[in-house]
Amino acid sequence: MASMLEFRTPGFNPYAVKYSPYYDSRLAVAASANYGIVGNGRLFVLGLGPAGIQPEKTFDTNDALYDLAWSEINENQLVVACGDGSLKLFDLAAGDFPVMNFAEHKREAFSVCWNPIAKDSFISSSWDGTIKIWSPSRPTSLKTLPVGNCTYSACFSPTNPAIISCVSSDSHIRLFDLRTPVSAKYHLTTVIPAHAPPALPLLSTGQAFPAAAAAPAEILTHDWNKYRDTVLATGGVDRVVRTFDVRNPAGGPTGLLLGHEYAVRRLAWSPHASDVLASASYDMTVRVWSDGSAVSPPHQHQQPPLPPQAQAQGGSTVVPVGTQLGVMNRHSEFATGVDWCLFGTGGWLASAGWDQRVLVWDAHSLLRG
Repeated sequence: MASMLEFRTPGFNPYAVKYSPYYDSRLAVAASANYGIVGNGRLFVLGLGPAGIQPEKTFDTNDALYDLAWSEINENQLVVACGDGSLKLFDLAAGDFPVMNFAEHKREAFSVCWNPIAKDSFISSSWDGTIKIWSPSRPTSLKTLPVGNCTYSACFSPTNPAIISCVSSDSHIRLFDLRTPVSAKYHLTTVIPAHAPPALPLLSTGQAFPAAAAAPAEILTHDWNKYRDTVLATGGVDRVVRTFDVRNPAGGPTGLLLGHEYAVRRLAWSPHASDVLASASYDMTVRVWSDGSAVSPPHQHQQPPLPPQAQAQGGSTVVPVGTQLGVMNRHSEFATGVDWCLFGTGGWLASAGWDQRVLVWDAHSLLRG
């Protein structure tokens, strides 16, 4: 791989990396001492320039940091999720201490996501089994959504500010619609068993749906497709990346991405192509995939013929198996974070891992077709 920049975070193991939505030359990293087990946290704000990656600002916290999100209303602000259950809002122009502190979660806060449409709120999820909705100007939460299980990841829909999704340790995807009455299951509208097999468990490769993929497993991460607003992807302990169409909760996965050797820790759909996503895994790799949904997928002529059962049903119940476009294997410990740059030609990625390194690289060197 020709193009790669590196920044080291000595003494701190990164958990998340996010590009600024305002600048192509700024990113932030949430990191923890001692792998997040015990000790402090540190937020790094980094700038990319002719001299490589340089630190612009750092903020220290008393507990580990597990996730971060840039503000959608202030280019200098970002919120972090802490091991003590708190959330802290930092401002690059306002000193070394948080400008707001949000402390309601009873256990580790593990994810944060800013509302990309309404822009006036953000959400957090926690090991205490709840999602909380916050305003950056209020110290108390606006609403609490009960999940009931360790909730590793929560996201706003990229096109609807009232829809919130989450994944948790019970192997289910949950969708909340804030437009529904609160009395209706606390806005819960859809529950999708991520491990459920499709109606006809056949893959586009001609193989049967793997039995191991039908066993419940903790889901650690998920992300919405930026172009197809009913499609999301999940990844977790069973190493399989799945895509789902939320319009058909009982239909099982609409696609599988197979190849990781250990748990999938972070997913990010490309903001530049509807069929491309990146995944970071405990197998120390970051992989770039096509989910096979493109009109003319690369190497389509190499696909084997469909099984007779699938041909009899027009192939409509065959689960597409996506294509691995490339592997970035420069990390030497768990790869825990990955994010796409919103700007430019659409190939730049940032990844972070427990090897105390942040890597910025051009995925075009991986992509084929």
